[in-house]
Amino acid sequence: MDTYVRFLYEFLNEFFAGLKTIVFGIINGIKQVFDIPNYIHLIKEYKNDFSGQEWILVAIAIAAVAIILILSVILVFLILRKYIRFRKTLVEQESMVKEVADLNKRVAKMTKEREEILAMKVSQLGLSPNEPSEMDIGQSNTENKEEIESADGVRFTRLTIIDKKFAKYKVQNYNNDFELEELCNTFRNFAASRLHLYYTLPMIRTFIAGLASTKLVILQGISGTGKTSLAYAWGKFLKHDSCVVSVQPSWRDRTELFGYFNEFTKKFNETQLLEQLYIASYTDDVYTVILDEMNLARVEYYFAEMLSILEMPNRDEWIIEVVSSPWENDPKHIIGGRIKIPANTWYIGTINNDDSTFMVTDKVYDRAMPIDINEKGQVFEAEDTPPMDVNFTYIDSLFEKAKAEHPVSDDLWKKINEMDDYVIKHFRVAFGNRIVTHLGKFVAAYVACGGDEVEGIDYFMAKKVLRKFEQLNIAYIKDEIDGFVTFLDKTFGKGKMKECIEYVLRLKKLG
Repeated sequence: MDTYVRFLYEFLNEFFAGLKTIVFGIINGIKQVFDIPNYIHLIKEYKNDFSGQEWILVAIAIAAVAIILILSVILVFLILRKYIRFRKTLVEQESMVKEVADLNKRVAKMTKEREEILAMKVSQLGLSPNEPSEMDIGQSNTENKEEIESADGVRFTRLTIIDKKFAKYKVQNYNNDFELEELCNTFRNFAASRLHLYYTLPMIRTFIAGLASTKLVILQGISGTGKTSLAYAWGKFLKHDSCVVSVQPSWRDRTELFGYFNEFTKKFNETQLLEQLYIASYTDDVYTVILDEMNLARVEYYFAEMLSILEMPNRDEWIIEVVSSPWENDPKHIIGGRIKIPANTWYIGTINNDDSTFMVTDKVYDRAMPIDINEKGQVFEAEDTPPMDVNFTYIDSLFEKAKAEHPVSDDLWKKINEMDDYVIKHFRVAFGNRIVTHLGKFVAAYVACGGDEVEGIDYFMAKKVLRKFEQLNIAYIKDEIDGFVTFLDKTFGKGKMKECIEYVLRLKKLG
């Protein structure tokens, strides 16, 4: 054993002596390369023997050595920097993967908190904050942990689960037989008797007529008058809770509405709106999306694509790209990475005009139906009225029926054209074909809801056309307002255009 110990000592001593020689050799070599005093001593030793031409060569040699040294230092520095960056990138990637996992956990927690906040927000409706959502087969069921885990390997987890829920679903025919006027009364009584929300009959008519004219309705006015409540009550009335989308000031594009594909997790972050639209694509029921405080961000940024799509006359063209390329196991109704926007969904935005919000532009207003809610409805006794099952195809047919049975009369179209000419001449404001189309749909539905034709025209013109006066210099048009009021009374009848006259007189006071 002693022999082996001596052998091992000498063997390792030889090995480490070699390593020592290498290390000290490198260190000594670096010292010798950068031994400037030795270079100076060498030059002094030979300086008396150099001729003039040799001094030039000496200078060249010194410069060459200096350049080599400098380049060597730079090369070592670049190699070290590149290594540090590479190492830093690896560390950052590992950190980001861990952070993504943590963020996913936080998102799940925040989603739960958001739902609790929204429940508190609508508690004024007389509903229990813990009342389950009525997006049957939908949102609440997709929260099932086991179902989500079983959908591993797909990028649209929740939509895939919805596919499974609706695998054997058949479109329901509710055999509706009501008219629009009856619908208005029934909805008003339901809101009053079941939710303790009180609205005037003209307000309900205006709301239903707005739904007939366009897919985007904007409820605006002072805070606390029941804008969100009206839209929420409509969802309750139709037995499908409205999907409340709380707009955030940071929203810049449509990914805030529809979600996005996470390259790290290889999952699509599905929003509540996307789930709602996907469920709606399976049924013939009526669904509602509430864009709560929609002008906290610029509407034309995050909702621009939807504004264009919903204006297309052919509903088969209401298609939006969700992902750039398809996967084989994508949900049933996402074809080629795109989803068709279902026609049985309306979008109702609420607006508060204050210093914390953006002004809604003409591009948005021209494609929407704005409705002012500035007064709380008076309490009245209403017969207990349950919610209704309503087929979208039926209510859509009622809107088409209204257009056929209650078109704007030729005499009133003539007066509207005269009003258009007057406004162009005196205020330099005009309205295009889109507004004319909305006008025809709105007025027809308003009359079918039990309203007066001129009353419907008055409201529409005040909210859609005269609203453009706000962009003008009020002081400049102030003197023209009295003449315009006289024109309205003479053309449509004394006091018939009440909304328009009240609006322009209010502008006059502001001027």
